[in-house]
Amino acid sequence: MPQDESQPASRRRTRLYALTDGRTDASQTVLTMDTTITAAVADDALGGLPTEWQEILAMCAPPGGRAVAEIAARMHIRLTPMTVLLGELADRGLIDHRPPLAATDTTDVNLLMRIRDNLARI
Repeated sequence: MPQDESQPASRRRTRLYALTDGRTDASQTVLTMDTTITAAVADDALGGLPTEWQEILAMCAPPGGRAVAEIAARMHIRLTPMTVLLGELADRGLIDHRPPLAATDTTDVNLLMRIRDNLARI
């Protein structure tokens, strides 16, 4: 099987069922593709965790975090398995998650202006 060019040759991926203890759905945590994920542990506490978990936690460092769909895309894992994996991380207390803003929150002109101003500073 050819080596994926985006994967370093020395890195082996752990099978998804091993990362989620064989679970096929998130039993306690419901995540959607636009839920924001933020790591809840410090970088120095990642030592004994599987490589994929460490990558997700590093990618979602506070204060910003990332959407579930973006994490799935960056990790090259389909959305449904990624929600199971992130549900496992949430159930273990390794990540915090925030549901997406309600439609009424996204039409708030003051909020949109703050977002615009923050983007302009980047």
